[in-house]
This record gives sequence, structure tokens and C-alpha cells, in this order.
Amino acid sequence: MPTATPTGLLRHTDASLPERIAESAATIDGMLTHREVLAWLESRRPHHVQEVRRIPFAELGSWDFDPGTGNLAHASGRFFSVEGLRVRSDFGPVREWSQPIIHQPEIGILGIAVREIDGVFHCLMQAKAEPGNPNGLQVAPTVQATRSNYTRVHGGRVVPYLEHFAPADPRQVIADVLQSEQGAWFYRKRNRNMVVEVGPEVEAGEDFQWLTLGQLHRLLHLDNVVNMDARTVLSCLPAAPDTAGSLHTTAEVLSWITRMHTEHELVTEPVPLREIEHWHRTDTAIAHESGRFFSVVAVDVQAGCREVGSWQQPLLEPHGAGIVALLVKRFEGVVHALINARVEPGYLDVVELAPTVQCVPENYGHLPPYVDLVRARRPERTWFDVEFSEEGGRFYDARSRYVILEVDDGFSVRPDGQFQWLTLSQLTVLLQHRHYLNVQARTLVAALRALM
Repeated sequence: MPTATPTGLLRHTDASLPERIAESAATIDGMLTHREVLAWLESRRPHHVQEVRRIPFAELGSWDFDPGTGNLAHASGRFFSVEGLRVRSDFGPVREWSQPIIHQPEIGILGIAVREIDGVFHCLMQAKAEPGNPNGLQVAPTVQATRSNYTRVHGGRVVPYLEHFAPADPRQVIADVLQSEQGAWFYRKRNRNMVVEVGPEVEAGEDFQWLTLGQLHRLLHLDNVVNMDARTVLSCLPAAPDTAGSLHTTAEVLSWITRMHTEHELVTEPVPLREIEHWHRTDTAIAHESGRFFSVVAVDVQAGCREVGSWQQPLLEPHGAGIVALLVKRFEGVVHALINARVEPGYLDVVELAPTVQCVPENYGHLPPYVDLVRARRPERTWFDVEFSEEGGRFYDARSRYVILEVDDGFSVRPDGQFQWLTLSQLTVLLQHRHYLNVQARTLVAALRALM
């Protein structure tokens, strides 16, 4: 593909950029109609059939358990490993525990290429299947690759369009920020979330399509169609700042976040996987003795349209579907979202901002705040109610119900200081910086934008 610098680029400092992004969000028919977009996805599905088969750990091929530590890792030393983690925290009902966790220190690239077509911003999206996806094919970013993948440790094909992101011409960059992933399952995992403008010489390949933001917003209303990596990149798009009507100033919000960082304790210690308490390894799984939380399993994948045609790998399989919900309320006509300062063992900075509710109910003896309210939601108060799966390259059939629920004037916030009302504009500003909003909150920011 051509690598020449495009002409007529929008700069990330261009004052008109938020307006052009808003115009794209208002355009629901671009190069294709909505029906044609769905037809395109279905037309690609037969080309991305994957056979995913559960196998014993002994059949993992290039993966093995270290005889000393019991850690599960690839023979190359790349990709990721499953290790043990011992945790102590003052947050939540359980103060000390041990667990397996995915350790993937390398930083991957999640990138969306954008260009103007007929004067409207379009995003180059990919039809991509992952072994852990509940429905196989989903809409993904232009580039979705770990460093091991895009440096071709697997010996497979080159990642398409990678040259526009690694390295990226700074003049083309619209968004570029390191963001975390699931802190309960990854240890300090980060990915580079990027939006990069390209020129008219960049065309959509066989598994790619140019879509407007309005079309992507419509797809966000469908169960398990837009994947996690696309959702997090979309949330990082800039918007025109608007602090009018906010309950709290930027200084107050930052002070609250800093206070949460300093008031909560999180001590984590990587330990050999064989030393973690209450977890047991069989020939086919690593699981907690209670049967709750998650298991680590092994799969064999046969794929017809990936950089490599077949491979084996571990996957983390959650036990139960999650509930991820954002409570919203209007103050003087301005929509605010109730954000939770949450501690998870894999966070780099102890606390990240999470949705109001984020849990798998079956894992709790006593449910977290507001779960019952979300479960009892009324349709007329429910703005958004869609099932999304999490990252299918590491998690097997990990899905949650993502909900945006408007509360009435009589709703009051718990007085423990862990929740705060923030506007969409304030959340957008925070997303220009690393490690403020967790990956679940970023999905709901993308969803909230699709509603506004």
C-alpha cells in the first residue's frame, strides 16, 4: 500500500476538527447504507469461520508450564503469560487474595484510520474474528495488533495498514493515548489507542470498509457487533470542550481523583502461579475451588483469514455474564453520569474511573451498590441496553450487559465519596490522558456519544 504523506490533512490542532467529527456522527448513510453495512458484515462471515476447540494443556504446542514457577508461557518468551498475583487492598469486601492474571508487558496498537470522503469523516473499520468472540466476526479497528503480532513473531503475514500507525506522522495524529485494559484480568496491560488521518490514496481492502461515525453509532446498538478494541478507540476521539452546567470544576474533579489515589491502598506482588492459594490446576483448566470468578483454559484455533492459519493458546473464561451500567441524571438540563472510583489489582495507578456498576453478580455474596436498581430498570428510563463481548483474543465468551439508565430526581448518591457526577464533556477531556477511565467506562462513553 502507498506510504506517501497524504495531502489536505486535518491537523489535530484544527479548531474545526470537533465540528467535522460531529458532522460524521450525524451522517448515518455514508458510502454504504446501514442495510448495506450489515450485508457487508454477513458477506465476510463465511471467510472468517474459525474452529475453536477446547484442548488439554498438554496439547498447547509452543505453550508450556514452567517447571519451577508453574507459570504458563510461550516458548518464544513473547505474546503473554499467565502468572500468579498476590493482592492486598483496603477497597471492597475482600482485603487479601491470590489469583492467576495475564501478564502482557508489551504495548499493542489499536488504531483507526480516518479520511474525508465527499467532505465527511469516515473510519476504516475491519471485519475481524477472534477465537473468544461469542459470534465470531465483529467490527474492529483498522489495526488491532500486539507488538508480537506486528513484529511477526508468529511468522505470519504483515498486519495491513500498520505503516500508518507505527510510526505515525505526528501531523496526521488525531488521538494517541495509552489506555489500560481489564484490571481484574490483566496485570498493568496497556494499549496505544490511536486515530490517524490518511489521504485518498488509502483504499479499503477486502475485509475493510469506510464507515461514518453515525453508522458506527448505529452498530453500537446491536449485540456483539462492535468489538471492545473499536469501542475504546472511538471513546478517545476529541470533542469541543463544554464545561457549562457541570456540577464540578475540572480542578475539583482532578482533586477527587487524586484523593482516591492517595486514600486507597493496593499492594500487588507477582508470585509463581503454582503458589496461589485456592486455585487448582487440572489437565484442562486452572480454576478457583469455589467454582466462581474465571478459569484459564486451552484452545486450538483453525482460522482461514488471519496472519497465521492455525495456533493454540490459553484463554481466560469468565464464569457468568457481567452487568456494566452507567446511571445518568440531568442537572439544570445537563446530562451527568455517575462515575465510580474503582480499584483493581492490575491497574498501574491503583484507581481508575469506572461505570456506576461493574460486576458479575454470581461472584458476590453481597451485591455492589445499585445492582438491584439496574436489574429492575424500566424501559422508559433505559437509554441503552446492549450485550457486548470483551476482547476475544484473550477471553473466551466474556460478555456483559452494558446499560445506560436515567434515574429520577429522588435518587441520592452513597456518601462514601467513591462516586461522582461528571458530564460527557468532562469524561471526554479525561480521555485525552492515560489511565483515567477504565475500558468498561470507555465503552459506555462511546455509547453515550451515540445517544447525544
